[in-house]
Amino acid sequence: MQRRAEIDDSTESARTYLKALLGDDTAAELREAFLDAAPRVVEFLENDPDIEFEWQAFPEYYEAPGRTARGRSFVPLPIAAERLGALAALVRPPVDRDRAGLSHDPSAPLAQGRALIGRLALAFTNTGRGDVRTGTALTSLIVEDGRVVGVEAQGPDGPVRLRARHGVLLAAGGFESSAALRAERSVPGSAERTMAPDGAATGDAITAAVAVGAATGNLDQAWFCPGLATPDGRAAFTLGFRGGLIVDGTGGRFANESLPYDRMGREMVAVDDRGPMHLIFDSKSKGLPAIAVPPAVPEEHLAAGTWVKADTLDELAAKIGVPADALAASVERFNGFAAKGVDEDFHRGEDPYDRYFTGGGHGLVAVDEGPFYAARMVVSDLGTKGGLRIDPDARVLDASDRPIPGLYAAGNTTASFTGPVYPGPGVPIGTGMAFAYRAVQAMASEEK
Repeated sequence: MQRRAEIDDSTESARTYLKALLGDDTAAELREAFLDAAPRVVEFLENDPDIEFEWQAFPEYYEAPGRTARGRSFVPLPIAAERLGALAALVRPPVDRDRAGLSHDPSAPLAQGRALIGRLALAFTNTGRGDVRTGTALTSLIVEDGRVVGVEAQGPDGPVRLRARHGVLLAAGGFESSAALRAERSVPGSAERTMAPDGAATGDAITAAVAVGAATGNLDQAWFCPGLATPDGRAAFTLGFRGGLIVDGTGGRFANESLPYDRMGREMVAVDDRGPMHLIFDSKSKGLPAIAVPPAVPEEHLAAGTWVKADTLDELAAKIGVPADALAASVERFNGFAAKGVDEDFHRGEDPYDRYFTGGGHGLVAVDEGPFYAARMVVSDLGTKGGLRIDPDARVLDASDRPIPGLYAAGNTTASFTGPVYPGPGVPIGTGMAFAYRAVQAMASEEK
């Protein structure tokens, strides 16, 4: 896809980038397995007429050797709901409609991640070699003679036992929606403020595998992001800041607000004990100076108190409980940087990622025109990234690093080889797809 878009890149360049970020430790085998599988997965999927991708410019998240100027991201083309037929009803609506309890708008095509889900489901069912079951919750794994041979689940009509001819592949997300598991494993943030959809990602697959001896890793890790506190007590994934500054409970800035979302999320985790964080902006912004998913409706936020409004910064400081002199000093210093076009404290606007959402500008816009606003910001996440340990063929390992026969895992159900690092866009889904592919290849090889 990169070559079709006349992008000069190579596997060796990607290896250089990942090694610069992750080192060459025990996860190196998994890194190499991913690099080996990734181009084969793309070729395999693109051979299916129901799956179409295109390259998309999106900067990677770190300045490091091997980074490409315009990124390595690709996305599925949108697909019309009618092309999916009955499968369209199985794909969750967009986040804003899903949270509001609304169904998918049948006149709107499925795009981005929803297009990927729809296209993969269509391609799978068109093989005629399996079916898609929803409302079927995994409860345990079936083990016979030391081998995993199936699953027990709770279906819409009661318990079911599903036997596997080749192996069981667990790719059921993480445990971000489980408050108990997050607390047990010391994952920052909260189940209420994760971006996981209702009823999803409660860690059932990880728990079932641990019950048959699986080892785990990275259990305190997540794919973090800034969250805009929403009136319903949840959070909206927030990125692409084109204005405003974020202060902690002391009234001071603590990071480059335009950092890639996982990096900014981790900066927020580091200061979460300093009191509530707020995005400070003014009337020039004409609403939230950032992208929020789901989108922010100012009137709803102001009514709920997740945003506050004031004619002066002193009044705003009183409303959010921060020292007025500290907030005034932070805004004055930020405005000085905006006038110069240089953020001397945190270098906002210098990296290509910072400039991606600002049309190439530095994104430093003075906050000087009342009324002023403060939007409550919280630590959120796109999912946990700790779980079952796997080998390069996605076989689940036990505590002695031995594969558990018949058991495989991929995606957020596993301990990501990227550890506490989020290298670039698509890594969670991309690595999940690559290791799921390797798992199936391993099953097929074992059968032979």
